[in-house]
Amino acid sequence: MKFYKKVAVLLLIIPLFFSAFNISYGDENFDIKAKSSILIDYHTGEIIYEKNAHEKLPPASVTKIMTLLLTMEAIDKGKIGLKDEVIISTNASKMGGSQIYLEEGESQTVEDLIKAICLRSANDASVALAEYIAGSEELFVKAMNERSKELKMNDTNFENSTGLPHESHYTSAYDIALMSKELMKHAKIQEWLTIYMSDMKVGKKKDIVQSLVNTNRLIKDYQGANGIKTGSTSDAKYCLSASAKRGNLQLIAVIMGAETSKVRFEESKKLLDYGFANYDSVVIGKKGDIIGKVPINKGDKTHLEVVLKDDSYILIPKGSSGKAEKEIILPEVLNAPIEKGKEVGELILKIDGKSVDRVKLIAKETVDKAGFVNMFKKVVKGLLTNK
Repeated sequence: MKFYKKVAVLLLIIPLFFSAFNISYGDENFDIKAKSSILIDYHTGEIIYEKNAHEKLPPASVTKIMTLLLTMEAIDKGKIGLKDEVIISTNASKMGGSQIYLEEGESQTVEDLIKAICLRSANDASVALAEYIAGSEELFVKAMNERSKELKMNDTNFENSTGLPHESHYTSAYDIALMSKELMKHAKIQEWLTIYMSDMKVGKKKDIVQSLVNTNRLIKDYQGANGIKTGSTSDAKYCLSASAKRGNLQLIAVIMGAETSKVRFEESKKLLDYGFANYDSVVIGKKGDIIGKVPINKGDKTHLEVVLKDDSYILIPKGSSGKAEKEIILPEVLNAPIEKGKEVGELILKIDGKSVDRVKLIAKETVDKAGFVNMFKKVVKGLLTNK
């Protein structure tokens, strides 16, 4: 397929900062009190700060970010529904650690089990969902590891859906940031992640009320907080993946191996405060924005509108200056038929000639092959136009 290139300078003042982006690690005034930590921009994935970010460590219940991700993806695919009734197995009812004390044989909706994970970090609810989605926790864990590979979480191996201690169950701050970023793409999950207190009826007779209080206290105490997940065991110590959004800028901070619960929250705030004080996020284009048109050959339409498949943002330090350009790559012509959503091109954002973001361009609508009558009309119109 033959392509042409179209380049346009954006009216943005941005820096040429990408080759030296992170905070100076030698700065003793900015040391995070944890074994491992990272701060990333949600939209671009750019690393703003990291400390031992690839060290393999036990994540405790932060593991449940992947459990929630697979659950949300199963919902999106129509495999399960929020109102589905899940029968609690013996295995799920016997989970230790944090739980909501589900009884063997009782039923709970998928939505309530999700809420129990988001607020109480319930191990029994996690296993119940894992079994419902995959048939067994073992098969669900296999899916967790497969999804990890797809996300390029190269420091990770899961042995369960809960984060209960196991010598071969580990991940890194970097990998937690990756799966956190993926989870937060599901807007619906934020409805549960941002609940601070709620009640849930449990038991076969639904005669016991469990009061749920969000283990992530940043939801109550930090401006813009919208997730994500805490975790703690004697081996993992205190962990947290925290997300917060102010304006266009959304940040994800991960803390692993903090000595106390108080420290993990303080250090998370410290990372988030730094990000919001020093960076801005600029919107280049939103998902569905029309970028251009491509002529169609032998179609029931003469042209196809092309749109952005995803949002496009850039992260910039506050008070900096510079210039950016975008390059739009599209075919000179497309042959019908073309399905809605088909990838047909690419938008490339460049800083100083270096690519910093690439967004796929897709067909806005379906274009079918032209029928005989349609083709005849086009020929006649062409003849009349030439006259």
